[in-house]
Amino acid sequence: MTAVLPVPTSLQSARRAVAALVEGGVRHVVVCPGSRSAPLAYALAEAEPGGTVALHVRIDERDAGFTALGLALATGRPAAVVTTSGTAVGELLPAVMEANHAGVPLVVLSADRPEELRGTGANQTTDQVALFGTHVRHCADIPAGTDPAPELRRALLAAEGIVAAEAQPGPGAAGMGAVSVQVGPCGPVHVNLSFRDPLVPEPGDRLPSAGVEHHGGPPAAADTPAAADTPGTADTSGIGEPGGFQAPDLANLAGRRTVVVAGHGAGPAAEAFARAHRLPLLAEPSSNARFGPNAVGPYRLLIAPFEDLIERVVVFGRPTLSRPVARLLDREDLPAALYVPEPVGWFTPGRRRERVVEDIEDLSLFAGTGPEGWLEGWTRAGLAAASAVDAEVLHADRLNGPAVARAVWEAAAGNLLLGSSNAIRDADLAGLPAAVPAARVFANRGLAGIDGTLATATGIALGAGPGVRTTALVGDVTFLHDAGGLLLGDGEPEPDLDIVVLNDAGGAIFSTLEHGGVAESGRYGRAVERLFATPHRVRMNRLAAAYGVAHVRVDTPAELRAALESPERGRRIVEVAMDRTGVRELHRRIAAAVQEAVPGSRGRPG
Repeated sequence: MTAVLPVPTSLQSARRAVAALVEGGVRHVVVCPGSRSAPLAYALAEAEPGGTVALHVRIDERDAGFTALGLALATGRPAAVVTTSGTAVGELLPAVMEANHAGVPLVVLSADRPEELRGTGANQTTDQVALFGTHVRHCADIPAGTDPAPELRRALLAAEGIVAAEAQPGPGAAGMGAVSVQVGPCGPVHVNLSFRDPLVPEPGDRLPSAGVEHHGGPPAAADTPAAADTPGTADTSGIGEPGGFQAPDLANLAGRRTVVVAGHGAGPAAEAFARAHRLPLLAEPSSNARFGPNAVGPYRLLIAPFEDLIERVVVFGRPTLSRPVARLLDREDLPAALYVPEPVGWFTPGRRRERVVEDIEDLSLFAGTGPEGWLEGWTRAGLAAASAVDAEVLHADRLNGPAVARAVWEAAAGNLLLGSSNAIRDADLAGLPAAVPAARVFANRGLAGIDGTLATATGIALGAGPGVRTTALVGDVTFLHDAGGLLLGDGEPEPDLDIVVLNDAGGAIFSTLEHGGVAESGRYGRAVERLFATPHRVRMNRLAAAYGVAHVRVDTPAELRAALESPERGRRIVEVAMDRTGVRELHRRIAAAVQEAVPGSRGRPG
């Protein structure tokens, strides 16, 4: 007679889910309040005092999703977010989309009504099983009263790019053959868990003696990147560290006028490759490769005059920032290679023009080595262009976007998050390459949206742990779009986070695009200002006070330097007051100054 196993209660199922999360490496979980998700909340509250998992409570699901995204970015581990049913799950879509395109292991745990209530019009019930569509690497629906652990284990593997295919019949135990494993890109996963009443603990259940106090530090298990993986601590003097790359025998390589483009997430391997092959390095700020002797500062202003000399392009990471780089990579007559040593999710195979290269030795043969004068010419041009930029943007009495970005870039240590729109582009223009990186640079470049930026920065700061300062550089529209990300509940851990806000009372980036020309023509009156610049009159000191965040306003370079040199514990908003009306003209002057300093190529490299 077959024994009938008891059906687990909702809380018992939730406990098994939490145990599977911890076993799978999850150390941070962001929890949103809700009744249907209560079993997960109680189970997590029971687990937290043991020190293996840290909870972060947020009332806004969109910010919860981006907080978890930031935690995953900072720790290099999957981070989870828990919501109740209904629209709460839909609020996670922006974070899931970003995680998909950025390859971040974000784990969504959504609570749901049991099967018998679906489709009946029951309150707060909808079809949320496949809500995220192709944006998740794995989706599972766990029926009420079942053990969620096996499916959660599969989901956690999928979040880190490991997918086990169905076992095929064959020789072996129980007639089953080996399970094939496919390796793909990291990314978000969705596990939908149904719970039946009762949703609360049994009368005899108790929390561990430590209670549900918030944690004072990171979980006991290591959850921060290894020192060797953190810019500023790794030994960059040798060439062998990044990706196991060894210096090539240059005598066996052809001399070619190749440039190395380091896009978002390229990592120090791009710097090592450029240095080993004596090639100029054109590195975006969030590449984490913008350092070393081969890095060219304001490279985007040098591509147009020199592009007819470039013979090949090697790409590390994902370039997203500048139109000159995009135009260079679009040239059908210019051979280009995209280095992809591991699967990535940001492009569909066959849809990009570049030759995809997986082996570093093949990449060396493609790139060749820089001929005499090639790197030196780029270096001279980069220094001249940087001096020209400085002459236009660095003033003793007033501030502008590039000047603020330069100050933040030079002062940042620990972690630096660059907001989308103008903030990261100003850093790309004015941030000088250092000998070795002082900060680990983050940016939401998966879809390059402005949503969730403050929550992402908060997650990064919390994931970094105590003693590591995080600085975020954002525009005012980005800041206001995610002002809710400033909200922390009483007793929630407060990160060490400086938020530097470029406040020019609207969206300045559109003035640097074609829309700025439309505005100058006067053909559409104030439509461009109203529809694109979206001017506002928010008093940020009052907004900061409402959220209990320290605030300081700076108006001069000296005040900005003083603020950046005096970081405080906890959170602080550094508001930089600026004028938006001159942004388009400033960039015109910068371009003209660089053209004069490096005249259309009368001093070309090579």
